[in-house]
Amino acid sequence: QVQLVESGGGLVQAGGSLRLSCAASGRTFSNYAMGWFRQAPGKEREWLAGIRWGDSSTAYADSAKGRFTISRDNAKNTVSLQMNSLKPEDTAVYYCAATSIIYAWARRRDDYNYWGQGTQVTVSS
Repeated sequence: QVQLVESGGGLVQAGGSLRLSCAASGRTFSNYAMGWFRQAPGKEREWLAGIRWGDSSTAYADSAKGRFTISRDNAKNTVSLQMNSLKPEDTAVYYCAATSIIYAWARRRDDYNYWGQGTQVTVSS
């Protein structure tokens, strides 16, 4: 069983920053890619960023590019999402997920095998 646990969410003012972390356990991840999603009430779960566990290749959604940075720490089995210049519209529950799709960037919710419990990010105006 793979377990993913997000942390780092909270309340931040517009223009501020947060760093989310996702701790992975249960198996090796060299053949996986990790993704960050978010979901606001009444909206679809939105893919934000991805990183290949093996080579650290990254990809970003337009909503995240330039403001968010995904990274990994192999020693800690941790994937992070650094979020800068936060806006009220970034308010959502943020999820970490893992997928075995590494030959292309997986952006669909159903492409991911494992999910964390989510962490709430609230950006005040």
